[in-house]
Amino acid sequence: MSDQVFLYIALGLYFALMLFIGYMAFRRTSDHEGYMLAGRGLPPWVAALSAGASDMSGWLIMGLPGAIYATGLIEGWIAVGLLIGSYLNWRLVAPRLRAYTEVSRNSITIPSFFENRLRDRSRLLRSAASIIILVFFTLYASSGMVAGGVFFESAFGGEYIVGMVIVTAVTLAYTLFGGFLGASLTDVVQGLMMVTALVIVPVVAIVNIGGFSETASIVETVGSGNLSIFGGAELGAGATALIVISGLAWGLGYFGQPHIIVRFMALRSTRDAASARRIGTSWQFVSLLGAVSAGLIGIAYFDKFGGAPQNPETVVLLLSQTLLHPLVSGLVLASVLAAIMSTLSSQLIVCSSALVEDIYRAVKKTPPSQQTLVVLGRAGVLLIAAIAALLAITPNDTILGLVAFAWAGFGAAFGPIVLLSLYWRRLTNWGALAGMVSGAIGVFVWPLFETGLYELLPAFVLALLVAVGVSLATYRRNEEIEQDTGVMIAVGKQR
Repeated sequence: MSDQVFLYIALGLYFALMLFIGYMAFRRTSDHEGYMLAGRGLPPWVAALSAGASDMSGWLIMGLPGAIYATGLIEGWIAVGLLIGSYLNWRLVAPRLRAYTEVSRNSITIPSFFENRLRDRSRLLRSAASIIILVFFTLYASSGMVAGGVFFESAFGGEYIVGMVIVTAVTLAYTLFGGFLGASLTDVVQGLMMVTALVIVPVVAIVNIGGFSETASIVETVGSGNLSIFGGAELGAGATALIVISGLAWGLGYFGQPHIIVRFMALRSTRDAASARRIGTSWQFVSLLGAVSAGLIGIAYFDKFGGAPQNPETVVLLLSQTLLHPLVSGLVLASVLAAIMSTLSSQLIVCSSALVEDIYRAVKKTPPSQQTLVVLGRAGVLLIAAIAALLAITPNDTILGLVAFAWAGFGAAFGPIVLLSLYWRRLTNWGALAGMVSGAIGVFVWPLFETGLYELLPAFVLALLVAVGVSLATYRRNEEIEQDTGVMIAVGKQR
């Protein structure tokens, strides 16, 4: 058989497995809460791997190694920031959010939690949060579709549009019918595939180059600053500081990512958060280390043997095709699709919940049936996918660039509000609304100043200050909120 046949066999097996898992999840999903939150019954290992896989989209195997390959180890500060942020997210947010969303009228989405937690009767807070989710997730989902198209171009020499459509169609199939449970279970398989690929490819490449010493020597020869976490001397202290601070700032984004923190809400209990944290942080450490290593090792491999990729973001794809048996290479390529599709499916589910749970149900006077809500949820998935696909037809940025902007949007708009809602009882609905809108606007406005600093950091600080300031000016004691806080204190003492 030709190499191409082996690749198609591997991808065919992967697609079939995803669709089978989606079908099994479909059979276990009967109501709206089950479709959106899996009935709050995720075991810690499923929640951990699902959160990790939905977090690390195509940028993990394409965007991050590509940045390292093009610029050197200084781009690794992104990985450091993400690892710290992920740990703190599991530590600070996961257990309290799991408990607080249930205490606050069994909230099953982030916008509904904000409204219930702060007893916002105006519906403005919930509506604004939903609009922010739809705007940034449509862009985020578009980045996944772009990654799918680039993948098929690089791996098979095929058409960008064809690859984008195939990835979108298969992801839609298991997400439409399997809902949150289908997305979570497929994420587990995809997470395991991703981490395996990011271990295999660098190890095999180092062996072929001639060992660690030879690899490091070549990388350093190609560029004197490639192995320095502060880059080369030509960067200058100011530019280096901006890159380091911007990289670390990625970690702030975790507190506001709806597709990640919704996994916390779906845990079986608050006690499961500690186990999930250990599993999730370990998975992420190995995955990020593999991604950074693959980018660096790619520098040495292609300098020694030639055939460097035209697009740096395809370095892992090209290494796997060059070094591995076609069937194994096909499975590695499938792991790239896993990274893309795991995040895309989670984004579509959260967008659907925003449309149905936070907009439709908010304006509908008579409660709709569970069957109607599930049908509308699936329609919402389809609608957002169609809009994102239209945007992805003619991409105008790199995969990492698209992800960075959407990540900043959620991190700045929601991150401060999530933390304040969990840890500060004086937060008000008007403070949360003002902070959320300020953070979202800040992400759009800050790049206009061309400072080189990642927009997430200044927008996050702005949102935090505005939320606190407006809350202090509008705070009025609310007995219902105080009762919820009392329950949360009691829950904390039981843990």
